[in-house]
Amino acid sequence: MAAWNRHHHFNMLMDENAKNKLGVVGGGMPEAAGGERRHVPLYGRLVAEDQLASMSAPSDIQVSATVRDPRAFCCYHTPAQAMQARIPHHFRDPSTAPLRKLSVDLIKTYKHINEVYYAKKKRRAQQYLGEDGSHKKERKLYNDGYDDDNHDYIIKQGEKFLDRYEISSPIGKGSFGQVVKAYDHEEQCQVAIKIIKNKKPFLNQAQIEVKLLKMMNRADPENKYYIVKLKCHFMWRNHLCLVFELLSYNLYDLLRNTNFRGVSLNLTRKFAQQLCTALLFLSQPELNIIHCDLKPENILLCNPKRSAIKIVDFGSSCQLGQRIYQYIQSRFYRSPEVLLGVPYDLAIDMWSLGCILVEMHTGEPLFSGANEVDQMNKIVEVLGMPPDHLLDQAHKTRKFFDKLPASEGGGYVLKKVNGKDGSGYRKYRVAGTRRLHDILGVEGGGPAARRRGEPGHSVSDYLKFKDLILRMLEYDPKQRVTPYYALQHNFFKRTADESTNTQQAQSHHQHGAGARAWGVGVGVGVGVGVGGAAERMEVEARRSDELLAVCPLAHSPVAIH
Repeated sequence: MAAWNRHHHFNMLMDENAKNKLGVVGGGMPEAAGGERRHVPLYGRLVAEDQLASMSAPSDIQVSATVRDPRAFCCYHTPAQAMQARIPHHFRDPSTAPLRKLSVDLIKTYKHINEVYYAKKKRRAQQYLGEDGSHKKERKLYNDGYDDDNHDYIIKQGEKFLDRYEISSPIGKGSFGQVVKAYDHEEQCQVAIKIIKNKKPFLNQAQIEVKLLKMMNRADPENKYYIVKLKCHFMWRNHLCLVFELLSYNLYDLLRNTNFRGVSLNLTRKFAQQLCTALLFLSQPELNIIHCDLKPENILLCNPKRSAIKIVDFGSSCQLGQRIYQYIQSRFYRSPEVLLGVPYDLAIDMWSLGCILVEMHTGEPLFSGANEVDQMNKIVEVLGMPPDHLLDQAHKTRKFFDKLPASEGGGYVLKKVNGKDGSGYRKYRVAGTRRLHDILGVEGGGPAARRRGEPGHSVSDYLKFKDLILRMLEYDPKQRVTPYYALQHNFFKRTADESTNTQQAQSHHQHGAGARAWGVGVGVGVGVGVGGAAERMEVEARRSDELLAVCPLAHSPVAIH
């Protein structure tokens, strides 16, 4: 018979099983007691016994498997018999089947996963529980235990680098790494060591900084252009270390000491003159260095009682023609060309300087944007709209401005900015209506009238200062004042009357007649220097010892706005 009825064969098989005890004879072929023809199940279908016996010989794969394990097919003559023997006699509980777990019992499955997860989490927490009962992170070893998990070197007070520099205390920390105060036993002086993170990108940038600092220090052997001096550099436990002269606190600390009321116009002038001289030095053809991050935190006093300053942190700097980054400058001091994505040059540092000088006198940032769009809107409030030719060539113009169709006169308008709560639009003042004239208090006695009647703060002084700032804050970098011409500005030219005013101011402060009750704030003025020596700073405070107690004159961590 060529084909068999499945149901009939199943009944026949059951009957035969009841009548006879099946056995394995010869090569494992089941035999019926009476020599009757028997049928066996083969993967869900019944096959006649003689068909099963006549099936093909083992394949190469099965032969190789037999060679690996000779017992595998010792009981079977054919592959079909071997496959038949692999059919399991016992099956899993249906309730544990994956299909059921991912369908009918899906919620139970998720509950079980959560229980396992939180049980493991609890065990980990108990494993790393501190002595005080608080949870502590698992401590991994970085750089053989010398680094923390942020790849910063773990500072230990009293440790000696190269058996020469003895670490005393941390000074500040930034994205680059950290700065520590140390004692140089060879030269017997205090130094500042900048320890770069143990990460390749930071190392590469620090090596560029070393190269630029060496160039500047070679070009300024007499140390008179207000650039920090790099003494040496070395590798210490996979960290690049830069050794600098130790300076005092930065201009942001100075502003904080004034309770953010600003310093005198005279001291602002002195800072401006030094910074313009430094930028003039950087603009030399053999240097052409762009600082790229000029801000109060990166300008340090050489001595807490004198007005001499130096520019530090050339970690973002580059030479003209070798620009590395597009995202540069701290936001409050970021130039329009950087915001707009226009190719930049040394003029971006002059923009930053203009912002810094206004902040040093008023005590507050001139443009304090919360983001780039807000920054641009705050610039437009003061300076009006940027020129069309600048916006035409910028590839980020559409981030800030909309182009008007020719039918509406062309040109650009600011995009509307959503409010903080997402409803409505944020309101800004009409372009150019927040006048620098009013911010400086040109005719009102200075910012918030705090300098009214004070020598050296006349309307004439303020008009000169305002004119210089507007030249520094020119939108078009090609029209922006250069360091050379900035130093020729009338703001830096002192007349005989102004010298007399300064002398009167000195006497005025010595007798305490002009002291103001500013809490812990101070105002700082500059006396007339003799022979080019740094002028002594006069602190206009009732109790300087209170100031030192409340706000010690120390270095501040790097802050990026």
